[in-house]
Parts: sequence; C-alpha cells; structure tokens
Amino acid sequence: MSEYHRTFSPGGCFFFTVVTHQRQAHFANEDNVKRLREAFVRVKAKHPFIIDAIVVLPDHLHTLWQLPDGDSNYSLRWRLIKHYVSTGLQTDINHRDEKQVWQRRFWEHTITDERDWRNHMDYIHFNPVKHGYVNSPADWTSSSFSRAVDIGWYDNDWGACEPENILGMDVE
Repeated sequence: MSEYHRTFSPGGCFFFTVVTHQRQAHFANEDNVKRLREAFVRVKAKHPFIIDAIVVLPDHLHTLWQLPDGDSNYSLRWRLIKHYVSTGLQTDINHRDEKQVWQRRFWEHTITDERDWRNHMDYIHFNPVKHGYVNSPADWTSSSFSRAVDIGWYDNDWGACEPENILGMDVE
C-alpha cells in the first residue's frame, strides 16, 4: 500500500480534482448538479472558504479554494460535500453500506504562487473544451468562467484554443 501524505497549509490556496465512482456521469443530470451546488452552500455556511474557480463535468470536477487564515481542514469540507450529495442520489450500495457516488479519495495540490494559481485557474476553465463538450469555456454553464469574465480575469472569447501555459497539464 502506498504512503500518501496530504499537504496542510493553514489559510492556503488549493486545487482539487474530485471524481465520481467509476467515472459515472452523475453530473450530466442537472438535478445532481443543483444538489452539488446546495452542498457547497451548506458546507460554506458552517466551514467558510472561497471558491476562486470551479468546473463540474459529468464525471468529475475541479475547483480552486482559498481557506480562511489558520484553517487547513479541506478534508472535512470534502467529506461533508460528498456526504450531502450522496444522500440525494439513487445509486448502488457497496459492501461497506456506502453509496457508490464518489471515488474514495480526491487529488489536491497546494498552490505555490500567482503563476501556479493562474495555470490551475486556466486549466479549470478550459477543461470542458479539453474534453470536447464545448468549443469555448463560455459555452459551459457548470463553471465559474462567466463570473471570472465579469470580474475581468478573462475576455469572453478566451479559450478557443488551449492556452500555452497549460499545454500538457493533466490533473484528471
């Protein structure tokens, strides 16, 4: 068994990839996406954090979070989000009596600087294009891209082709 150690940085900024069990397309269903949004709202109310970027695809999601000063417990937040979503979905139960909605773990990366933040931000927003769902990030509704355009981080026509800073980047 491999030894996996998570990085905990109080008040840190983190990139996450969270995948559904066996890449099932749970989030192709808009009701399930709505439930995921509700989970984020509920968890943020009790355990605050800022979502700089997010994209929800049918079988996985990517997000970029900023935790409050002195707080590094993103694992608690993910456990609560996953639990809330799982309770609302009809799916198979495994031998541990758990709903088979999510892969057991998630992938996290601690953002190290502004360049790293920008690369992961671009990766998130370009992801629906990368997977062939749309031709432009602006066409994918389950994303923070339109909010990022409103803030001035992107032009609305950004992402028609893969940005050079994320060529070859793969954090699926």
